[in-house]
Formats: sequence, structure tokens, C-alpha cells
Amino acid sequence: MDGASYHRVPRIKIRDIRDDYLKFELRDTDASVANALRRVMISEVPTIAIDLVEIEVNSSVLNDEFIAHRLGLIPLTSDKAMGMRFSRDCDACDGDGQCDYCSVEFHLNARCIVDQTMDVTSKDLINPDFGVRPVEYPDAAGGEGDADGGNSKGIIIVKLRRGQELRLRAIARKGIGKDHAKWSPAATVTFMYEPDIRINQDLMETLSLEEKRAWVDSSPTKVFELDENTGQVEVVDPEAYTYDDEVIKKAEAMGKPGLVEINAKEDNFIFTVETTGAIKASQLVQNAIEILKLKLDAVRLSEDTVETDDFGELGAHMRGG
Repeated sequence: MDGASYHRVPRIKIRDIRDDYLKFELRDTDASVANALRRVMISEVPTIAIDLVEIEVNSSVLNDEFIAHRLGLIPLTSDKAMGMRFSRDCDACDGDGQCDYCSVEFHLNARCIVDQTMDVTSKDLINPDFGVRPVEYPDAAGGEGDADGGNSKGIIIVKLRRGQELRLRAIARKGIGKDHAKWSPAATVTFMYEPDIRINQDLMETLSLEEKRAWVDSSPTKVFELDENTGQVEVVDPEAYTYDDEVIKKAEAMGKPGLVEINAKEDNFIFTVETTGAIKASQLVQNAIEILKLKLDAVRLSEDTVETDDFGELGAHMRGG
């Protein structure tokens, strides 16, 4: 029809949610939207990371640049990142990037005065703003934690021996993963087409129990299961299918083409999101959707010949800032 447009409203269904993990279904859309959402989550959702380090004293075995690099890669809690300004666009400090609107200041002062090796960790970074602090991870060794009763030892920055000292000032700023990986809030973001698997039960009944067992075992992942009592083959975990076509090849080798039909639902996607802890996984998805909506608004505005530089914060994203 002339003037008509095909309009779909994507839907999201949450399957599993934790602070740093989210699994959800994205339905009624296509791969371009799914991939755009994935790319925005990885590279365009802003976080806060250490960007400037001024070292006053460093008598450790690591040089200044090495320590500065390690500090930059420490994830910082970034719930307030969306409300902060990019340092290059901050008019309060003329782009200097060292004011309360666009930066957070940390201090570290550590000196080893004992014979044992001293670990300097992210917990030694002091900041009066409790809204931005190094992300804490549970002790992987399952220990009792530190003297304060916590269950995290922090991320090791450097080790000091007796008489060695490290004193520095660090400035954390807002940024996006497109500029540097240290600003990416995502550890991994993946999506897959939801598979539609249908077994031809009439054809399956022509196989012996041993042939059924061999066919089920041909799948590298546990997608199918054989009931030894009834001889029925069922699909137990369709999402474990990796589109390897092994069961299809096995059926053809057995002279039973069409034994199973596997198709990808091209408008249904299963997302798995894991974060660095800088922001919660649910917040990462929400922020990514908001940024994607801003980008779509920019496309509409471009029809009115509005320049990219006039898009405000979106303009900064599009310029990679």
C-alpha cells in the first residue's frame, strides 16, 4: 500500500537476572536491531574510569606508566555516569576535566613498614564520594575476607616490600568503550537466534533403539534425550543447539533425510549480558536502549538537515567522546 509502513514493537522477556548477569529474550524485531543493541551495550554506554594519574612517590618495582595503566583498568561503580558530563564538553572547568561535574578524584598513600610483602589494592584508593568506588569482587579462594569483615580483597595494583612507598592522585572521568576499553561496562554481550527444532516422529519410529541412541549422541551438546523405556526422542534443551548441523548430517548418513527440521526464528533472539560490575546488567540494557533511541531520533532529525554537532550529548557519543 502506498504510504504504509511495516511497524513492529519489540518485546523483552527476562529469563535470569543478577547484578552482573542478565539473560533475556528479544522478540518481534530483526537482526539489525539486535546487533545495534549489542554494539551500543559494548561501546557506547558511558562509565567512569581513571583517566589521569599524578604520581608523587613511587619506589615500587613497577614504573609510573605501568601503574597508571593498571589503575585505568580497575572498574569503578558508575551508576551516576549518565548524569555526569564528558570532560571535553564541561563548561564548568573549560574542558580541563577536573571539576565535580565531570570528574572524581582518588588518592592512594601506601608504605610498607613490615618485613612481609604488602599488597596495594583497589581498596586503598580513597575517595570521599561513596557513589564512585572500585568494584568489589568476592574472594575467589573462598576466604574469610579482610579484617573489616568484607569478602573482597580488592584488585592488586602493586606489591611493596619493606621501605617501598606509593603515593598518587588519580582523576576518574566519564567515557565510552569506543574511546578505550577501560570504559566498556560489558564483559561480554552475545545473542543467538532462537532455534525451532521439530522431530519427525513417524520417521524416528523406523529407527532401532541403537540407531536412535547413535543419532542423539551425534549432537555435540545435549539438545535431545532418548527415553530408554519408551524409545521416544525428545527435545530437552533447544537453546543448547549451536547450529552445527551434526544431527542433520547424521540423519542423512543413516538414510533418513528429514528426520529433524531445524530453523532459526529470525525475529526472536536470546541475549546473554555479563558486566564488569561498573553498573548492573539490567541498568546496562536500559541505558543502551535509551542511547539507541537517541540515535534513532538523530536519524529523524537529520531529515531536517540538523547537523550532528547540534545533538547535544548524542553528538558527543557520535564523535566518540
